[in-house]
Amino acid sequence: MKKQNVIVALLPVFFAFFVMGFVDVVGIATSYVKDDFQLSETMSGFLPSMVFLWFFILAIPSALLMNKIGRKRTVLLSMLVTIIGMCIPYFAYNLVTCCIAFALLGIGNTILQVSLNPLVSNMLSGKSLTSAMTGGQVIKALSSFCGPLIAAFLVAQFGSWHHIFPVFAAITLISGLWLLFTPVEKEELGDTSSLRASFSVLKDGNILLLFLGIVAVVGIDVGINMESSKLLIERLGFTTDQAGFAPSVYFFCRTIGAFVGTALLAKVSTTKYFKINMLAALVLMIPLFFLQSEYAILTFIGMVGFACASIFSVIFSLAMRLRPDKTNEISGLMVTGIVGGAILPPLMTTLSDKMNTQNGALIVLCCAMVYLIFLSFKVKVEEK
Repeated sequence: MKKQNVIVALLPVFFAFFVMGFVDVVGIATSYVKDDFQLSETMSGFLPSMVFLWFFILAIPSALLMNKIGRKRTVLLSMLVTIIGMCIPYFAYNLVTCCIAFALLGIGNTILQVSLNPLVSNMLSGKSLTSAMTGGQVIKALSSFCGPLIAAFLVAQFGSWHHIFPVFAAITLISGLWLLFTPVEKEELGDTSSLRASFSVLKDGNILLLFLGIVAVVGIDVGINMESSKLLIERLGFTTDQAGFAPSVYFFCRTIGAFVGTALLAKVSTTKYFKINMLAALVLMIPLFFLQSEYAILTFIGMVGFACASIFSVIFSLAMRLRPDKTNEISGLMVTGIVGGAILPPLMTTLSDKMNTQNGALIVLCCAMVYLIFLSFKVKVEEK
């Protein structure tokens, strides 16, 4: 594509990364739904599972579908599913419609995460492609940062957080229409790996460990997002509305961490960065077990987010470098590992219920971090 045409085509694609970040609103949404429908800690912990379970079920099938109908059409399909999901609870707000909305948000986001980066590769290659993908993740992080702030603003203006649904639906519609009417160079459609071929890569012990690493790091991401406001509610007596800004602090620091991580990873070895950051993250978690100050809690939450910001990309790249001959299969598997966002939160809330304190949730997060530290020392690749 000509340079001018590439820029025109990239704009709606980058805007779609903003839609990708909507999935992280589930953190603060869990607290609101818990309050609105008087759910227990254990029950509320399954709400994120409504979103992230679909990454395990649909990631590889979405890749197979993308090969049949093309990348742009697959992205547009994800937008349609997201719009439908966001409209349902606005017109009929109850626990069932919220669960349906979370499920459709997860389905749409799964399809989007599988198809959006390959769509970028239609327009760019080499270093330009890497740079564009990194920029897309920053935009996604900015969206995650804005979500809780938008919810808090809508509560202040209209008295209810669920007005965020039509806002997200409208933004997604604009994104979809913009991409629909933007010419994008079509890719050649061909054969893709089967489900069996994709999962057969897990026979490689190191790839299995890295897959579990993706499960752990996404679970940590979703778990801290959810836990940030709960700590303020438990320790300081904040209402859900008052604590709603806490996830934005986490995502703001995570965005800064992504910028810094991009620069550092160009200079230091991937495994060294992995070890140092995960050791730092675990050390930074320890004070959260006893801190009682708002600013102290938010500071340490933010620092944990900063330390963990680039770990998903690190694990993903390690898997690719270990088995460059299985790039397609590994890509599908790593996206499937985002199911970690459906696994850790129920464990966190169940243990919190058992212990009658949010420290139970923090124990689960620390266990996941210990696994990632083990992984950082266990898996080795050649540094080039």
